[in-house]
Amino acid sequence: MIKLFRFLKQYTVNIIIIVLLVFTQVIANLYLPTLMADIVDKGIVQKDVVQTISFLGYNGEYSGVDYILRIGGLMLLVSLGGAICSIIASFLSSRTAIGFAKIIRNKLFTKVESFSLNEFDKFGTATLITRTTNDVTQVQSVTIMMFSIALFAPLTALGGVVMALRENVTLTWIFALVIPLLAVIIGLTLKFAMPLFKLMQVKIDKLNLVLRESLTGIRVVRAFNRINTEKVRFDDANKDLMNNAIKVNKIMAILMPIMMFIMNATTVAVIWFGSIRIDSGNMEVGSLIAFMQYGMQILFGFLMLGMVFIMIPRAQASAVRINEVLDMESEIVDPKNPLLNENEGGYVEFKDVSFSYPGAEQEAISNISFSAKPGEVTAIIGGTGSGKSTLINMIPRFYDVTNGSVLVDGIDVREMSQESIRAKIGFVPQKTVLFSGTIAENIKYGKDEASMEEIKHAAEVAQATDFINGMDDGYEHLIAQGGTNVSGGQKQRLSIARALVRKPEIYIFDDSFSALDFKTDARLRAALKKETVKSTVILVAQRVATVMDADRIIVLDEGQIAGIGTHKELLNSCKVYSEIVSSQLSEEELS
Repeated sequence: MIKLFRFLKQYTVNIIIIVLLVFTQVIANLYLPTLMADIVDKGIVQKDVVQTISFLGYNGEYSGVDYILRIGGLMLLVSLGGAICSIIASFLSSRTAIGFAKIIRNKLFTKVESFSLNEFDKFGTATLITRTTNDVTQVQSVTIMMFSIALFAPLTALGGVVMALRENVTLTWIFALVIPLLAVIIGLTLKFAMPLFKLMQVKIDKLNLVLRESLTGIRVVRAFNRINTEKVRFDDANKDLMNNAIKVNKIMAILMPIMMFIMNATTVAVIWFGSIRIDSGNMEVGSLIAFMQYGMQILFGFLMLGMVFIMIPRAQASAVRINEVLDMESEIVDPKNPLLNENEGGYVEFKDVSFSYPGAEQEAISNISFSAKPGEVTAIIGGTGSGKSTLINMIPRFYDVTNGSVLVDGIDVREMSQESIRAKIGFVPQKTVLFSGTIAENIKYGKDEASMEEIKHAAEVAQATDFINGMDDGYEHLIAQGGTNVSGGQKQRLSIARALVRKPEIYIFDDSFSALDFKTDARLRAALKKETVKSTVILVAQRVATVMDADRIIVLDEGQIAGIGTHKELLNSCKVYSEIVSSQLSEEELS
């Protein structure tokens, strides 16, 4: 947690004020028992005696009742001052802790956004969500306690010891026995609770994972009648979390009664031995009352510290998990002095490119060399797992090549900033992603400053105008989370329109026409050809009909290039392509 506290620098003024307020509150609390002792000894015990007493720097004659009223009024003022300090300190503590949590969440989100796909694979989506939400909440809760209870408790206990010694040195042997005993009990509790608190966050991760998979895959779950199976998975994860929480609570449930028993036993011991000293004339009644109050402050301070120590292990486990994300260095980073590619065109070249996923036994793609020029359509086709999507992921630097280089307009993409290279690209992923919001907002996602005319033009080219106009609200029709209220083909066309509105130099379509019928596919490709006449188009597809009109077709087989050429050239020269064509087209279509 100490590493995370570096984000509290901007709240330095708040922290200083909190410390001063807590210190003032502690002084007020320590002053009250002394005033109470004076009331008992000089006011109540001798209430009918008029005596000369020094009060706030003034020496005068006071009766016992006068003294009670004057000291009582002072006690009320001191109590009021302490209460005001406590309220302000609590307010500032909450505000500081909530701001602190906001900073951590921002840092986490920014860090996660900078991750390459490899880092996402290492952590997993479910745990990243848990670390950004639940783990940060745990740290926030402890931060509030640190600024209030954890700061107040030790000062109160230490001040109580000093004031107790001032009242009566002899009786302090009771605290010399009790305080080490409390420390041992708290230490043993933490020893057994800490591992369980660490497990708690891991089990919350597991629960979130099962829940997320069940909700996002609800159509598959229902289609295969696996609802009961998912219920069992969720119940197992839920029970596992519950059992771990019960173990923790059992340990913590033992701590509080033991602490209360020690506090009450200490009070009895103070009264017992204090009354003996009063009977022998070695102690006054007021001093015993004050000593008891200081004793309660000492023990209450340790009790509150015990409460903090209950929260710290879980927060510490959460802080470790947060730091794991913040300390993770992305494999893909911008160069210190990125080259500015001011050339327009979008010329793409692969030079002996090879890539293997972490932990893979063999390369996903190897020795890939080709070029894609502006004004041309370069299509990539191949069997499942041949490396088509992996290949195009090298261009926007979703992954970095293992060997070789990818050049855009003559510059290696690793020598450019990620922002500048991606600004040149209009990317349509294989798995279509839409965001909650209107249709217009989803298309505008490709270009913030896009006008309504540009949005409508992009939708028209993407063959999306008909179904958009058929909706009640048209371009203001709301898209549900994940685009669940539109069909697969509609999602693909909106995703294509989002890339088109950007008017990039390079278009990358990763199997983006798979959900379209042949008629819509043909119309879309014809419209795209006119729209992208000055841009480089790289098209990944499974269907031969989609790629056969391309200027250049690259055939991939097991991560290697099996052939490059036009449709007619490859029919005669590439066996892999011929097999793909013959499996999809009839003899009439081939001729």
